[in-house]
Amino acid sequence: MVKKIVLLAVLALALPLAAFANSSIDVSNAGGVISGNSSGLTLTGSTLFKVGSAVGSNLGSLSFTTGAFLTGNAQDGGTLAAGGSFQIVGNGTNGVPNGVIFSGTFSTGGTWSYMTLANGTHVYTLVAGIVNSSGQVGGTSQLTINTGKDLFNGSVSLASGDTTLSVPEPGTLSLFGTGLIGLAGMIRRKLSLS
Repeated sequence: MVKKIVLLAVLALALPLAAFANSSIDVSNAGGVISGNSSGLTLTGSTLFKVGSAVGSNLGSLSFTTGAFLTGNAQDGGTLAAGGSFQIVGNGTNGVPNGVIFSGTFSTGGTWSYMTLANGTHVYTLVAGIVNSSGQVGGTSQLTINTGKDLFNGSVSLASGDTTLSVPEPGTLSLFGTGLIGLAGMIRRKLSLS
């Protein structure tokens, strides 16, 4: 009897951990133009070249607008407010879906920073968290631009971007649900025998 109770307790503690298992989809893009001012940053015209395991020269597009700068500015770097929009659209090439793959917002704002390389060029990087409209899929996005020896002056071409989307695995979630149903049945049986 004690063994069953201990096993039940271990099962009850372990099952919620299964809900946090997920898979990740890496999305890479290049090109397009990042524009920015005190209202935030905008990316238009960026082309996808990798979506998960699919690779090609044009698999779709990635675009976004961020929230406004909370601190700093587009030229000197700073922090951005949450909000804006973030969208990944596939074009049906190489097994990539045709249409919107992901649409969401910047959930935690972001950080826009730059560093000066040894050769005197400036590299700006945006790092931000994103979440879809239902709040179920999260991810992080990192975009890098090189402005040469000049500071960011309002718009520049994007060098590269990398977004990682975390998607809960349906198998893990169904296992979690089955475990909860089993646990409820065991508790009900225990109570009816008492």
